[in-house]
Amino acid sequence: MVSELSTLIHNLVLDNPVPAKDLAKAIGKPYSTLLREVNPYDTGAKLGAETLLQIMMQTGDTKPLEYMAGKLGYSLVAARNDAPPGTPGAFQGAGSGVNASVPAMDGRQNGEKEHRA
Repeated sequence: MVSELSTLIHNLVLDNPVPAKDLAKAIGKPYSTLLREVNPYDTGAKLGAETLLQIMMQTGDTKPLEYMAGKLGYSLVAARNDAPPGTPGAFQGAGSGVNASVPAMDGRQNGEKEHRA
């Protein structure tokens, strides 16, 4: 059975304004390796957390992180109103899905997490 998260990541790599070949080059992976790691039907290859972070930074899309936070009962809130800094040459064409107009901590203490009941 293919997980919703795996499908979300696969679609992020293939269906964003940044061509997958350019994305692979930007994160320092061979194109074929990246496609294999994000293929939800390939059980022989796994996507590492560091690679997922690089994918989100290069695309500017945090949907996988939002999905994981939601599954754990958290909501993702941007720490500041501007986009997170990408690596040099980062692609920022895709929307991140994070509502930047929401104040960073909403009155919480620094580092305190918002948790939904």
